[in-house]
Order: sequence, then structure tokens, then C-alpha cells
Amino acid sequence: MSKNIMPFGESKNIEYKVTIPKQSERYVKTIIAFANTQGGRLIIGIDDQTHEVVGVDQDTLFRDMDRIATAVSDMCEPQIVPDIEPKTIDGKTVICVTVLPGSGRPYYLRSKGKEAGTFIRVAGTTRPASEEKIKELEMEGSRISWDELTCVGYKVQEKAIRKLCKDIKSFREKAGLEDRKITRTQLINWKLLKEAEDTLLASNAFVLLTSDYFQFSKTQCAVFKGTERSVFLDKREYSGPIYEQIEDAVAFVLRNIRLGAQIDGLVRKESYELPVAAIREMIINAHCHRKLTEPSCVQVALYDDRLEVTSPGGLYNGLTFEAMMEGRSSIRNRAIANVFNQMGLVESWGTGIRRIMDAAKEYGLPKPQFLEFDDMVRVNLFRQEFNDTTDNTPQNDGETTEKTPQNDGETTEKNLSNEDILFAKLNKTQKQIISLIKNNPSISMETMAEQIQITQRNIEKNIKALREAQIIKRHGSPRGGYWEVTENK
Repeated sequence: MSKNIMPFGESKNIEYKVTIPKQSERYVKTIIAFANTQGGRLIIGIDDQTHEVVGVDQDTLFRDMDRIATAVSDMCEPQIVPDIEPKTIDGKTVICVTVLPGSGRPYYLRSKGKEAGTFIRVAGTTRPASEEKIKELEMEGSRISWDELTCVGYKVQEKAIRKLCKDIKSFREKAGLEDRKITRTQLINWKLLKEAEDTLLASNAFVLLTSDYFQFSKTQCAVFKGTERSVFLDKREYSGPIYEQIEDAVAFVLRNIRLGAQIDGLVRKESYELPVAAIREMIINAHCHRKLTEPSCVQVALYDDRLEVTSPGGLYNGLTFEAMMEGRSSIRNRAIANVFNQMGLVESWGTGIRRIMDAAKEYGLPKPQFLEFDDMVRVNLFRQEFNDTTDNTPQNDGETTEKTPQNDGETTEKNLSNEDILFAKLNKTQKQIISLIKNNPSISMETMAEQIQITQRNIEKNIKALREAQIIKRHGSPRGGYWEVTENK
């Protein structure tokens, strides 16, 4: 091992010691903390202040290694078996103690007991775990997923069951998945509902997928001026079923980024400045892998230079971004992840980070940034200078924002007709819908969503507004009918 492959300074996964501390507890705490988090290495023979490689005594090398192994075996509960071996750096020998993330969590000092002897790694320090953190470690060690637990006292409504089944089926159809009937039997098999005597019990996942019962289950969206969280240009907060929150949050981002066009031969192709697939993946991942025992909300923030999505809770069960890039998956919320997979929101396990990276690369964007803090995970998708031949303003679905105010009908042109004034008051999406209907009166809302590149739910909202304003009409059945743009426009 050469010095240039050693991390610079101590970190969440690295700790240095000049010599083996006389009190074994001082370094065993660190080994326990590594096992309770993402693993790590304790390297003995490097000054933790200057990072100078001083080495260890060759005459006592193997005795010291045995001493460490014995201390870890005697003092830890459950047992931890680290890899202890000599390494050479700059011609000097050090002892490297490698600890993998443990599966028998929580690990603790036997002499202190679980409550006082459980430690975790925070940045470059070893700290006692809080009561809440110990409970989380216990769930990880027992392979218990919080979203599969029963929501005590919550009453299951038949209407909520029918709506969820219908929505799952609808998402499957849009994703091109196999057509299948979704019933309460599937919801029971997927651990969303539980049968108990003559009643049905709701899991936490069922509640999250059908209601706004939990106060923390929200998506906070904002547009900021500049590159810091100082001046709001727009903000929204979405609640309700989390898959609807995802659709709303994606639509919010699309409204507030630029839409450009390129001419390829005779074909005019429109595209957003950021890849829609990456935007969706970031927001889906934030909900799918968030820590549900945290009171914080998922946050989606758009700045001049980046899209930032923040998910409550750190990475789960020792997972690292490097491992995720290699396709490894560690699922915190199993019931929700399974339903998202059934809906086509999650295509395959362990590929989300790679898809975000690939989408950014295909767009020619800077490499996305993945950050982990003690209580959150953040993904940054960077924007760049955007050259377009059409609109250079964010989209708007009818909601007024400071950044993209709606036209109130006033104009510098005094001789506009009533029809032109009415048309000027429509948002861009509504104008696009009218144009599509004129070209194809039989067009479906699903096709409109694909061509405009927004969610079908947004199309439905704007169609409703146009119909209420008597700008468009619907004739015939939902499947065999057609649209008409009235004489109002």
C-alpha cells in the first residue's frame, strides 16, 4: 500500500493512531462505530495530527495484532471479526484494521451494555448513539422495514383501497407493463394491508400511499434566486399519496426550467435543459429511500446553477455511493419500493444513481454530485448555459409564481381582439393543448402529456381549466370521442 492511495486525513471511514492505545476501549469504540455505520479502517502507525507515517515496532508487530484481535473479540457484542493485517507505506509498516458494515446491529461494548455502549461514526469522530439511533440499528439488524409495520389506530377505507388499486393499474399501463388486475389480495401480498380476524389493518406504507395522515410526508419545492437559499422566487408544498407528490414535484421542476428547441432537418425537437429522466429518478429515489422516522420532508430546490434534491436520513445499512454505482442496493422502505416497482416508477434495483449519471452525461452536463450528511442525502444535478430557439422562460401550469407571473390581460398593443386577449391569458401548457387539439381533435390526454413532456395529471388540470372557461369542449365517449376548440378561441 502506498501513501498516495491513503485518504487524506481522518473521515467517516478512516481513523489513525500513532500507537495502540493502552486502554483498548479507546479504539474498540471506533471499531464498533464502523460496524454500526458504513465500515472503515483503523490504521495504527500514522500520526492523527500531522498524518506522518511513523510505522509500528517490527519486533512486536504480530503480538500487537493478536492483542487487537483479542480485545475486539472480548469486548464487542455481538462479535465483530475485523481483518487485521500489516501494510507497508513509504517503507514503513503499519497495522490496518478493516471493519465491514455489520449485519447484526447494533454492536456495542459488552461492559457498558446496549444503551450506553453503542457507538456510531459521525464525520471523522466516534460518538455514542442516541436512543432513536439504537432503535433504527435494531430494525436494520432484525431486517424490519418501518413502512411494513402496522399503523396502529388507522382505519382502512374501502374507497382508499379501490383508488390505490386503480392508480397502480394506471401507472402500469403508462409504463407499458403487463396488464394485470390489481386487487386487495395483491395489496395484502405486498404487505400494504394485513388481515386480522374480520378486519383489515393498514401498514405505514398503505397510509403513505393513500393519504396525508403523516405530517412529515410532504414534498417541499422551491425556486431560489441565485445559488443560495436566500430569496424565494416560488415555493410549493405537496402532500397526499407519495406517488402523486412525485408527479407534482416533477411538474414543478419542469415548469421552472427552460424548454428549448432544435431543428433536425424538417423536424423541430423540443427538450428541457435538464433530462426529465434524471429529474424523476432523483425525486423517486428521495421518497423511496428516505428515513421515515425523521420529521423532515423531502426537499426539491432549483437554483440558477443546479437542481438539488434532499432526502431525510443518511444512507441505509452501511451502503455507500461507491457501492450504489456498482449496482448494490440496500432498501430501507421495502413495501414502498416494491409498489414503486409494480407501478413502473422503479425499473430495477440498484441502478438509480447510474441512470442519473448516464442521463447527465448524455445531456453534456457536469457530473452530478452525491452528498451524504448524518441526517440527509443530497443529489445535485447541475445546469449550464442553455441556448434555445424558442421560449427561454420557465413553464407554468396555471399557478402564479414570482418568477413566471401570469398575464393579466393587459398588453402594450391596444387593438387586440377579445380572442387574442383571451389567448394571451392562457399559460404555455394550455396554448400547447389547444394547438394539439386543432391538429388532432381525437388526441388523448396521454399523448398530449408525451408530446408536451409533462405529467398526465398536469394535462388533466389544464384541460379542466380550459373546459370551465368554455374554450374547449368534449364530444362523445372518453375513448371514441373528440375535442373541439370553441369560437372563443
